[in-house]
Amino acid sequence: MLLRFSAMLLGVVMCGFGVYQFIDRTSPGVQDVIDVLVWLAAAIALHDGLLVPLVLAVGLLIARLTRLSGALRGGLLCAACLTLVALPMMLREGKTANPTVLPLDYVTNWVATIAVTVVVTAGVAWVGHRRTREARRLEEMAPSTR
Repeated sequence: MLLRFSAMLLGVVMCGFGVYQFIDRTSPGVQDVIDVLVWLAAAIALHDGLLVPLVLAVGLLIARLTRLSGALRGGLLCAACLTLVALPMMLREGKTANPTVLPLDYVTNWVATIAVTVVVTAGVAWVGHRRTREARRLEEMAPSTR
């Protein structure tokens, strides 16, 4: 209960700091505030209306199709989060008036992080499969107490 309350309080403080930074650094006009509120409403609608149902449906499908559902769902969730974070930079990549705005090759970096995610997910799935197989083997070898 204390941990949940602390996390909630930290989130509220961080939101307040973000609002303070927005007001202090940009001196927003009414239209700026409206634009931010529209963006926030769209982000919430996309998250709750599209992303969450999609993640739940894919997780359910994976759970029904394979025994390695935990590792696969974790890997897919990680890949989806990485993609959501990288997507704006990948879409805005190109020549700009200021070359320091987006200086990296974001597509290559995204591919590299997804590749690492795939390798780690495969490793976790393999270790889980080996442990399950070893536990079954030991269970079969144990003398029956029935």
